[in-house]
Amino acid sequence: MTTMIRWEPAREMNRLFNSFFEPHGGGAVMRRWSPAMDVVETEDHYVLRADLPGVSEGDVKIELDENVLTISGERKSAHKETKEGYYRVERAFGSFSRMLTLPEGVDADSISANFDRGVLEVKIPKPEQRKPRKVEISVGASEPAIEAAETPADAA
Repeated sequence: MTTMIRWEPAREMNRLFNSFFEPHGGGAVMRRWSPAMDVVETEDHYVLRADLPGVSEGDVKIELDENVLTISGERKSAHKETKEGYYRVERAFGSFSRMLTLPEGVDADSISANFDRGVLEVKIPKPEQRKPRKVEISVGASEPAIEAAETPADAA
């Protein structure tokens, strides 16, 4: 399904001017950045993919603590402050942290991560499912449950 939005030049110009003259410190508007993240379930794994454009693998940390997987890091700004010109900075930068609660029983040593062309992929093996234990039911009196002991009254 496609959503169409009517373009209104006057509204767009107002938005641009308002954002350009917003009060800010140091010449750049600071925005909180949170990378987009998908979680997909396959037969054997949960696969997490995070878009981390402009971030190197050395600036990313992955931790598992009490079934909470945390991906954190920092995207550094390429913007240099200058007194002579005006800049419009829209790309957000800074520290980020995303958390995902995993099911009980995930083996932390089996989690793997790959970083390729700005996309982090973390594979989390699904925990082993407990299988119900089947109890066999015997039929008939193959073994007596309680053996009767001979009493002195029966001996007479």
